[in-house]
Parts: sequence; C-alpha cells; structure tokens
Amino acid sequence: MEPNVLSIIIAVICLIAGVVAGKFIFAANTKKRLQEAEEQSNKLIADAKTASENLKKEKLLEAKEKFVQLKSEHDKEVLEKNKKINDAETRIRQKEQSLNQKIDNLDKQVKENEVIKENLNRQIEVVGQKRNELEKHQEEHIRRLEKIATLTAEEAKAQLLETLKQEAQTQALVIQQEIIEDAKLRANKEARKLVIQSIQRTAAEQTIENTVTVFNLESDEIKGQIIGREGRNIRAIEAATGVDLIVDDTPEAIVLSCFDPLRREIARLALQRLVTDGRIHPARIEEVVEKTRKQLEEQVLEIGERTVIELGIHGLHKELVRIVGKMRFRSSYGQNLLMHSREVANLCGIMAAELGLNPKLAKRAGLLHDIGKVPDEETELSHALLGAKLAEKYGENPAVVNAIGAHHDEMEMKYVISPVVQACDAISGARPGARREMMQQYLQRIRDLETLALTYPGVEKAYAIQAGRELRVIAEADKITDADSEKLSFEIAQKIQAEMVYPGQIKVTVIRENRAVNVAR
Repeated sequence: MEPNVLSIIIAVICLIAGVVAGKFIFAANTKKRLQEAEEQSNKLIADAKTASENLKKEKLLEAKEKFVQLKSEHDKEVLEKNKKINDAETRIRQKEQSLNQKIDNLDKQVKENEVIKENLNRQIEVVGQKRNELEKHQEEHIRRLEKIATLTAEEAKAQLLETLKQEAQTQALVIQQEIIEDAKLRANKEARKLVIQSIQRTAAEQTIENTVTVFNLESDEIKGQIIGREGRNIRAIEAATGVDLIVDDTPEAIVLSCFDPLRREIARLALQRLVTDGRIHPARIEEVVEKTRKQLEEQVLEIGERTVIELGIHGLHKELVRIVGKMRFRSSYGQNLLMHSREVANLCGIMAAELGLNPKLAKRAGLLHDIGKVPDEETELSHALLGAKLAEKYGENPAVVNAIGAHHDEMEMKYVISPVVQACDAISGARPGARREMMQQYLQRIRDLETLALTYPGVEKAYAIQAGRELRVIAEADKITDADSEKLSFEIAQKIQAEMVYPGQIKVTVIRENRAVNVAR
C-alpha cells in the first residue's frame, strides 16, 4: 500500500479507537452520575416522606384541637338551648296551671251567673207583672185626670209641648243675646281700640256756625248812613249780596241774616270796607261788593290750597281745591264743614295707617267726602252721590269716588277705605258738642221711639227719658210674663237698632208690675 493510504487507515483506526474509548469513558461517567442521582433521589424521597409524616402529624394534631374546641362550643350551645327549653317548659307549665285555675273560676262564675240569671228572670217576671198593673193604674189615673180636667191626653201633651217650646225659645233668646253681646265684645275689641286711638290722636276745634252774623259798629250814627235816604243804601246792599240786613235797637250792631255763609261773609267784608271808606251810596256799594266777591273767591282758593298742603295731599284738581275752600263757609248741623272734613281726613289717615292701608288715599277720600254739600248749582242728587260724581268728573281715584258715594250707604262699598271713611265721618259727627240737632227733629225722634214700643202687644205705656237715651216700657202684668219681658226688651232693642237713626246708644227697660188693690170699708 501506499504510505498515504496507510497513514489514513492508521488515522482512521486511531480515530475509531478514540471514539470507542470515549464512549466507554462516557458510559462509565454516566453510570456513576446515574448512581449519584439515584442516591440523591432516594435521599430526597426519604426526606419528603419524613416531612410528609411530620406534616401529617401536625395536621392531625390541629384537627384534633379544632375538633375539641368545636365540640366544647357545641356542648355549650346545647346546654344553653336546653336551659332555654327548660325555662320555656317551666313558663308553659305555669301558664297551664294559671289557665286551669281561670277555667275553674269561669266554670264557677258560669254556674253563679246561671243562678243569677234564674233570679233575674224571676224578678223580670215580677217586674213585668207590676208594670202591667202600673200601666192599668196609670190608664185609670189618666182617665180620671181627663175626666177632671176635661182634656184628653193628646191635648195635655200639646199644651205641655207648647209650654216647653216657649221655655226653649226664651232660653234660646237669652243665649242668643249673650252670644251676640259676646261676639260684639270680641269682634269690636280691636276696632274700638283703633277708633279710640284715632280719636285721641286727632284734636279738631268745634266751630259752631249760625245763619246770622253780627256786624259791630263804632257808633249808632253809622246805621243812618248804611240805611241811606229812604232806605236806598240798605236795599242796594241786600240786592247786591242777597243778604238781609236787620237794623234794630241793638246798640252798635247790625245783624246779617242769610242761610249761605259765603254770602254773609261777602256782605260783612263789603260793609266793613264801606264803613271804613265812609262813602256809602248805591254805585259805590255795587263796586265794593263786586271787588269783595272776587277777593273772596281768591281767598277761597287760597284756603283750599292751604288745606291740601297742610294735609299733604298732592295732585288735586284746581276745581276740587276751590270746592274745599268753599267748605270753610258752609256748616252742617252747626258744625263747620271744612273743620269736619279736615278732622275726617286726619282720622282716616291714622286709621288707614293702623290697618295697613294707603293713608294718603284714605286722607284724600276723607277730605273730599262732603264736597257734594257745596255745589255751584242746585241738584236733586244727595250730597254723597253728587260728591262722587264731581270726584269722578275731575279724575279722582275710583276708590276715592266709591268712598265718597258710599259713606251714607247710598252706593255699594267696593273698596276697603270706604268703610274707613264712613266710620271716621260718624266719629267726627257723633263727638259730643260737634253738632246741633234741630228741636223738631229731636222731638220727632222721641215720639218715634215711644210709638215703636207701643206697637208691641202687652205694652201699656212707653216713655223716652234721659233725652232719648233710655226707653222705659210699662208692660201689662196679666198679658206678659217675666220671661216674656226679657224677650220684649231684646226685640224692641233690635228693632230700634234696625229702623231708627240716633246718636250714641239707647237703653231699653221693660217694667212688669203686678198690683193687688183692695179697699177696707
């Protein structure tokens, strides 16, 4: 063989020998490692078995302890439940004993009730027999009474019912009167307080006007100048002013007579100027009277403006201001109309403020409520309706118009201030000394008061005493009982209140007197 091939073969053989040797060596190492691994795994298994045995023992111990604990708790609960059951059984036994005792008692009571029921039945039978006997006696008694009284039972019952009815009516009347008085006392308590406060806070002077004015002179010689030759001066004055001049024996005085205070004032001022000037003749008289009339018109407007300014009223029409000024020269029942209107305005303002209303509007209505009493032309309308018409004409507030027209109940009250104005007007006019009443009206009112009382049956006489503040009624004793006298007094008072107009209040006293008169001979 060639050397190269031989070397290659040798190399291959060496390589194969090396590989085989390596495999034997690897096999030997692997076996050794396997043995070591097996020993290690056996050791790990032994350790795991030991650990598992230990863990198993620990868990068994824990389970035993838990079991012991649960068993003790269960025994405790069982003991408590047994105790509760024993207590419940004890209470049930006690209740059974109590119920048994009550049942025994009830049985005894039932037996006793049966005995009582038997006794009651016997007593009811006895009572029924006695009742039948009593009814028979009663029927016999009623027949005897009917025979004696000549009245049947129905007639007697009707009379009894009528008597009871009258007594009930009398008692109801007394109760009604008490209720009315109590209601008035309670309902008017605050109103009375308010009215009194308003009156106390307002003080207005009372100016009493007459239909005549006295003109004072320095000497009686001036009377001749005023009269003039053949009375031409006095006739000229009367014709120019519309006022009657009364020249009599009264020293240093001439009386001016006229129903219109404005005319009297013009005549007085004109006379004063003529007497001061000394020139008194018809032409001069006419000139002075005309100047005086114009100046008085300016004065009237000035009085009206001053009045509305003092009262704090703004935006009043000029014609209404003039009418307000004219009220200074007008009187009503002796009370100066302007003073009355100012007083009513102040009262309205105070009362409206206390009631939470508009005091300015109420004051405006109070001032204008009587403007219908000073018309420029005569009319058939009442002063309230005429005043409302004038206020509406000059653009016043509808509430003011309604208050003016309704203050004498001639128009329906539609606004809250209307009754306020009516009340304040009554307060101002009813104040003692504020107004004077004509003698004829006073006497007529007294006669009407007595006539009203005489219209009732059983009234013998009636007298109005204490200037009409009390009415004494003399009743016939054989026609009116004591109970009827109370009813009569109440009815007369209610009728006076409903039908008559009077200041203040009227006390009605019914006197029933029974006299027995005999003569010893």
